[in-house]
Amino acid sequence: MPEGLKALMSRADRKDMALPPVDKWNPEFCGDLDIRIARDGTWFYLGSPIGREALVKLFASVLRKDEDGRHYLVTPVEKIGITVEDAPLLAVELAVEGDGQSQLVSIRTNLGDLVKIGPDHYLRFEMEPESDGLKPYVNVRGRLEALFTRPLMYQLVDLMEQRDGDEGTEMGLWSGGEFFRVAPEFLAAG
Repeated sequence: MPEGLKALMSRADRKDMALPPVDKWNPEFCGDLDIRIARDGTWFYLGSPIGREALVKLFASVLRKDEDGRHYLVTPVEKIGITVEDAPLLAVELAVEGDGQSQLVSIRTNLGDLVKIGPDHYLRFEMEPESDGLKPYVNVRGRLEALFTRPLMYQLVDLMEQRDGDEGTEMGLWSGGEFFRVAPEFLAAG
């Protein structure tokens, strides 16, 4: 394991850690490490699940997605590639305040991030190729996103409404003063 990650691991159980400024660090690429984040949010190292939640949270705190679409663990001196099967985080809890245009939807991720959906934390939708099901994602930080778990996806759909848009009737939901539209072709599928 690279030295920078070993040093981080020694501090894994600290409770007072703020997120480091990984977007400002530009170390050299050191290669790939056999760390994988499965679709269900489980982190694996060398094929075995990482059982210590504090260690997973520590690794997540130095996780970054670069413009090349790859995910990296980044320290001031190392940049190590890892595998992410879908999104590195999961949206597991949802709260709603208000309604209509003044509605604010907030989520909690599987690793404890709290996110208010709006202009700084956008919501986007994709189609799941295997089932033609709708997959919502929310931006958590940088380019890192959380995929909504299936129960939360259904809660999100319950919050959707129709409105008249520039291209006719559109479906989506309000949060943080923004309307997040579902592409019409996604609604027609399945």
